[in-house]
Amino acid sequence: MNLKINGLNFDITNAIRNHVESKLARINRHADNLINVTVTLSVEKLQHKAEADVHLAGKDLHVESVESEMYAAIDTLMDKLDRAVLKHKEKSGDVRANGAPPPSDTE
Repeated sequence: MNLKINGLNFDITNAIRNHVESKLARINRHADNLINVTVTLSVEKLQHKAEADVHLAGKDLHVESVESEMYAAIDTLMDKLDRAVLKHKEKSGDVRANGAPPPSDTE
């Protein structure tokens, strides 16, 4: 998995980088097919915004969160991203499980 963390009007410290990486480890447990993750952190006046673009095998996800503190925005972002990855994983598993209908005994 390639991880890129960008900061707009914001300096990325080691503490924030470690916080993002530790939260992303939980998502990596649920989806082993993460190819590329780009996290963009920005500050506009009193709004702290965190965005994530995730490239999975067969799907691109975009999730964003706006909070009053950066760590809260990162936590909310990772919760939303976790739900989106699990939803994608369930959908992709359902397609393969519902292949052909079972044969009927009346024929």
